[in-house]
Amino acid sequence: MVAQKFLVDLNKPLVFQVGHLGEDYDEWVHEPIVSKEGPRFFGSDFLELFTRTAWWVIPTVWLPVASWFISNSVKSDLPSEQVAPFVLLGIFVWTLAEYTLHRFLFHVKTKSYWGNTFHYLLHGCHHKHPMDSYRLVFPPVAAALLALPIWNLVKLMCTPSIAPAVFGGILLGYVMYDCTHYYLHHGQPKSEVPKSLKKYHLNHHYRLQNYGFGITSPLWDKVFGTVPPPPSKSDVKRR
Repeated sequence: MVAQKFLVDLNKPLVFQVGHLGEDYDEWVHEPIVSKEGPRFFGSDFLELFTRTAWWVIPTVWLPVASWFISNSVKSDLPSEQVAPFVLLGIFVWTLAEYTLHRFLFHVKTKSYWGNTFHYLLHGCHHKHPMDSYRLVFPPVAAALLALPIWNLVKLMCTPSIAPAVFGGILLGYVMYDCTHYYLHHGQPKSEVPKSLKKYHLNHHYRLQNYGFGITSPLWDKVFGTVPPPPSKSDVKRR
């Protein structure tokens, strides 16, 4: 007998369904549904509340935190003229973290029930419903869980006076990343640079999800060879 494939019911809460897709999950999650209406995640209204985050929450929460870290370096032994360069270093480090997290964590291949479920909550939901504005930026609690090991690593690699400035820069880079990501999906850029970034990112969603992992910049895609190849003749014909 041939086993029947599991069918996801889009009219029911999705989170505890997607795990049943098994090896079919990766294909399913990369067939986007282009709708501004987001899906239901949980049957519980209480749990559902924590799955939605407006874009403006990100700068509201994290800019004061970043400022606090940077101010700790200002209050320490770090000379004031060195604070800005270390903050810029932190922003640069974030661009690499952004690429690394997106490529190796957000796009990890899963096929087990809980692997699929976790991936859907982490990033799969964004690929399945890329225009869902409330599941686009990272909820602050989830971001804090990722930020903690990064902060511990920065403390290991930097002196006590330098570490807060570098980490503050990383947080500023994260805020720029999430706000840029939201804008690339929902903004209507007029100038060339943001228009190019939007095209680059939407190509990742709708054509080649295994390329184009940079959001704020294609820098690390160029370094690691994951810049999307140009459309083939057959791609152009299909359009």
